Amino acid sequence: MRVAVIGGGPGGLYAALLLKRLDPAREVTVYERDAPGDTFGFGVVLSDETVGGIENADPEVFATLGEHMVRWDAIEVVHRGRTLSCAGHGFAALGRRTLLSVLHARCRRLGVTLCFRTQAPAAAELARTNDLVIAADGVHSATRTAHADIFRPTVTTHRCRYIWLAADFALDAFRFEITETPHGVLQLHAYPYSRPSPDHHPSSWPSGPQVHPSPDHHPSSWPSGPQLPTGRSTAVVETREEVWRATGLDRLDEDGAAERCAALFPHTLGGRTLRGNRSQWTAFRTVVNERWWHGTDAGKIVLLGDAAHTAHFSIGSGTKLAVEDALALAACLREQPDLSSALAAYEAERRPVVASTQRAAHASLTWFEELAGYTAQPPYRFAFNLLTRSRRVTHANLRLRDAGFVAATEREAGIRPKTPPMFTPFRLRRLELRNRVVVSPMDMYKSRRGVPGDFHLVHLGARALGGAGLVMTEMVCVSARGRITPGCAGLWDDEQEAAWRRVTDFVHRQSPTAAIGLQLGHSGRKGSTRLMWEGIDEPLPEGNWPLVAASPLPYRPGVSQTPHELTPRGMAAIREEFVAAARRGARAGFDLLELHCAHGYLLSGFLSPLTNRRTDAYGGSLAARLRYPLEVFDAVREVWPAERPMTVRISATDWAPDGTTGDDAVRIAAAFAERGADAIDVSTGQVVAHERPDFGRSYQTPYADRIRNVLGVPVVAVGAVSSWDDVNSLVLAGRADLCALARPHLYDPHWTLHAAAEQGYEGQGAPWPEPYQAGSRRPPTGRTDAPKPRLAL
Repeated sequence: MRVAVIGGGPGGLYAALLLKRLDPAREVTVYERDAPGDTFGFGVVLSDETVGGIENADPEVFATLGEHMVRWDAIEVVHRGRTLSCAGHGFAALGRRTLLSVLHARCRRLGVTLCFRTQAPAAAELARTNDLVIAADGVHSATRTAHADIFRPTVTTHRCRYIWLAADFALDAFRFEITETPHGVLQLHAYPYSRPSPDHHPSSWPSGPQVHPSPDHHPSSWPSGPQLPTGRSTAVVETREEVWRATGLDRLDEDGAAERCAALFPHTLGGRTLRGNRSQWTAFRTVVNERWWHGTDAGKIVLLGDAAHTAHFSIGSGTKLAVEDALALAACLREQPDLSSALAAYEAERRPVVASTQRAAHASLTWFEELAGYTAQPPYRFAFNLLTRSRRVTHANLRLRDAGFVAATEREAGIRPKTPPMFTPFRLRRLELRNRVVVSPMDMYKSRRGVPGDFHLVHLGARALGGAGLVMTEMVCVSARGRITPGCAGLWDDEQEAAWRRVTDFVHRQSPTAAIGLQLGHSGRKGSTRLMWEGIDEPLPEGNWPLVAASPLPYRPGVSQTPHELTPRGMAAIREEFVAAARRGARAGFDLLELHCAHGYLLSGFLSPLTNRRTDAYGGSLAARLRYPLEVFDAVREVWPAERPMTVRISATDWAPDGTTGDDAVRIAAAFAERGADAIDVSTGQVVAHERPDFGRSYQTPYADRIRNVLGVPVVAVGAVSSWDDVNSLVLAGRADLCALARPHLYDPHWTLHAAAEQGYEGQGAPWPEPYQAGSRRPPTGRTDAPKPRLAL
């Protein structure tokens, strides 16, 4: 097999040496346009997992890298003059030049041909003379661009500018320092990557004419410079684009930028200088490709590392992902019967790992983009929020690493000792919830003529007995024509009101923890459909009722019924239906009312520019699109008892081009809060059928986080919040006040009580119903008294 590698970065070099090591008969050539010592950046961070993979694949490389690696344990956060430290993290880093020199040496010993200062031929041309072309040519990959019709890349440019600099001293920890200026916030990400030692001399790299590979010219023979007395650290400075311009950093050259940045972070740098390495300000770009490889009769081309995907530097995964790509590619080439099967296996193995990392990286970069919204948080909460920003590090994980740090954060938040954050009370008007868990509204489609029956009594009653602080009904429709399906519940007549009273009475009498909330809504253009399990969003085969909406646009063109555009008279009539239903809800004994303005139903249809094409006073600008939902809210708030809270559920993004954005969501939430909404329930999507949600763990919570910390409004976070650890993390970090969970409560009606038991909590935030107290401890499983071995060899 002949293999050509385009790009001599860590990923390309590591792939080359692994392929040659696994099969010495392979002809492997690496093309690198720069000289051997030319590189951008300074230090490289590798995880223990990645280092372990290197150890298994090539012990020689692992041993050599180990001689140069710097390891540290703590992360320090400097904010408003105070430094907080959290231990137990475990990092390893080394200089990028050192890493490259080790890989160069290993490649040469194995017989890989290294061509420096050589522009690689086009991938298609290389494919004619090589069986495999590995495109490891970085974020600006020419290969990816040339074959964009095959790989179908999406490149997203983000809102911050950053620059890679270095300091000639070694920090003792990973350091985040936040500085606030009259123009905005800047942050420093800094970590050590080399320390002085008697046997470690960083190389002074040669310049001059290209020297082609030869047996007597190895990186190990290149001259070494004098030993650095103090070690080195990477220093990345990042800030929002508008702050970068306002502070004048956009007008400085490399030396000027280094000097100005050094003065911005006195706690970390203490007057010491920073320096660059062809450093320039840039905006981070997230790269995603629909395909990672393609093949012709002439040869195969595969993307690796940043050419295939990028992950924001704030989670330190760029080199890590590239090296792990190389490991997986080499393994799949060894395990699979042919090249096409190997490349398919490589992509199948790596794609979900990369997607997960990119989700975490996106959460991290978004947190830093919105950093100004967090700077007023108390010191420990701010540090905890920063450390858990990617959602990979959680409350429980952080407590395992540094219990003292987490305890200090909880004390600062006023949480009683031995009380998980999720079991702290929360007040909305006169309603005090025992804990922060909400059973999310979930349509059951089990009503008859809108009347909830025994199913609803058992369904909602069981979850109320299960320990949640608040149990929400499904969307209860304000009229028969406002139902989604014939099985939807309603609140437009006396029979329905009495049936709901039966449910609320049970919850109030039997549950030691739960309040019960009513969600009111109207289906709009998404009505008159089959039951979910008979065909979600499919029109009824018969018995359809006419639909109304902000504009005459069907939910699924060619499938769904086209709604009639509401007239002012029709809007007034529906507003009164909401008012009548709210009065019935108050009489039925509900503790809280939520107005459903999300998921493409009637009120949501007015809010989104994708579903509201009106040209009257209720369409056009966001203020105009808000007009009718706010009119309904005002009318309902007027008749809803003043002492009982009222919330609003919104879709914070439509997950579709030209739809509602995160900025719009903040304005929508602010408008409802100004009218008296006590909390905003922040969901996303389901507004248009062509949406493309970015699914993942807790994927909707950043929208709630932003609204809470920009507006100071209480929020309910929803969206794949699946574990009690997630709830604790969100609450303690100040990203949410309440967490609504749906599917976990279908899987386990007693989810909250079980969360208390698993955490060893027995306080007033989650008391067990008296008949259930005998089951408040996890039952033993299997035998645990087997004799332990007496000897170990």
